[in-house]
Amino acid sequence: MINFEVNGNIGTITMSRAPVNALDPALVLAIGDALDQAEEAELSVLVIQSDQKCFCAGADLSMIAGYFDEQDTVGIMSAYTGSLHTLFDRIEALAMVTVAVIDGPALGGGLELALSCDLRIVSTRSKIGLPEAGVGLIPGAGGTQRLTRLAGPGVAARIILSSDIVNGTEAERLGIAQWVAQTEDLKELADKVTGRIGGLSGQSLRASKRCMAAWSDPAQDGFALEKEVTRELMPTQETRDRVFSFFKRK
Repeated sequence: MINFEVNGNIGTITMSRAPVNALDPALVLAIGDALDQAEEAELSVLVIQSDQKCFCAGADLSMIAGYFDEQDTVGIMSAYTGSLHTLFDRIEALAMVTVAVIDGPALGGGLELALSCDLRIVSTRSKIGLPEAGVGLIPGAGGTQRLTRLAGPGVAARIILSSDIVNGTEAERLGIAQWVAQTEDLKELADKVTGRIGGLSGQSLRASKRCMAAWSDPAQDGFALEKEVTRELMPTQETRDRVFSFFKRK
């Protein structure tokens, strides 16, 4: 269901629940277990990808349909949605840089999973959307919030309120994805991007994520945090070594 591998300071979680990586409780739990391993490995970069015909088709709709036969339909659905929130919030809060590599559909909860990552790399044949309104639901695992924050209210309204499904090229143009490539070139691009990130300062990446998160937190002063973090980084041996190495290259 899940394969986790480490190559240097880059880890990869590969989802493998045939046929479409539908998010049932077992897959949610398995991803969480892989995150435990990733945090223990102290990685700089974590890739989340799929070996199926799509990245992730979202919630298992046959499972959701079964909830309507239960006495406590609302309670069971709330517990399931809560488990997705817990998982996606955890991914978003990871100290390492997270990258979703998407080839094929990333719909509903699948897109919400990708949105919890820092960066998204998509193929041109990807299908990106939040079609929950068509089945009487909402993108209730963070989709309304993260997509609006990432791409703006206009793009979020298009994707959510019209249930528009866009290809990878359009997703990159709209700012939902950061890179796009043909399927045959996707792995090369993903390796190039993650390799570049992996070569950067891990402590700087972690600090940058802290400061960027402050942007949407009214309880924090992001500018003050930048100054504080800079004071923390300057005395470190890694920063000293990298600064002098940079000028040596010049």
